[in-house]
Amino acid sequence: QEGVGDLQLRLEQLKLQLENEGLFDQSRKRPIPQFPQRVGVVTSPTGAVWQDIQTVIRRRYPLVEVLLAPSAVQGESAAPSIIDALEALDGEPDIDVVILARGGGSLEDLWSFNEEAVARAVFASKAPVISAVGHETDVTIADLVADLRAPTPSVAAEMAVPDQFDLSAGLLASRQTLTASLGN
Repeated sequence: QEGVGDLQLRLEQLKLQLENEGLFDQSRKRPIPQFPQRVGVVTSPTGAVWQDIQTVIRRRYPLVEVLLAPSAVQGESAAPSIIDALEALDGEPDIDVVILARGGGSLEDLWSFNEEAVARAVFASKAPVISAVGHETDVTIADLVADLRAPTPSVAAEMAVPDQFDLSAGLLASRQTLTASLGN
């Protein structure tokens, strides 16, 4: 397919340009907060991705507030919609981390996540961004610019919040150590 080859060439040229500008540099990547209070999510409100993210976060860390910035994730309107959603989250107070997510698809389906304007919006985000676009084998420019890349949207949700059961176990162990120390 000639169209796919042309897209691939445009993708490689843009990757090189953005890499030269430092948008992919590891040194500028921000850590994900350990105990976020507000998580922003940029994805389609109707897809399974949004449901999966909510389910994982609710199970792991129900204390966190999850805020959806609805976005188209495919087609002509997707890139401007993703940019608007990221900017909307930037306007919200106290967003600790942003998850940018969509399910898998072809190079064409995922193309909006390879747009230069989307890459720059991810780069400009006030909060660190976890990108989970496509499946494990799909890598978009948004993934390269983001502070952290997740192989799937569900894993992105796991990366965004701690696990309440791990935290409880850690507290219990600390309590036992403290009790033993006091007893000595």
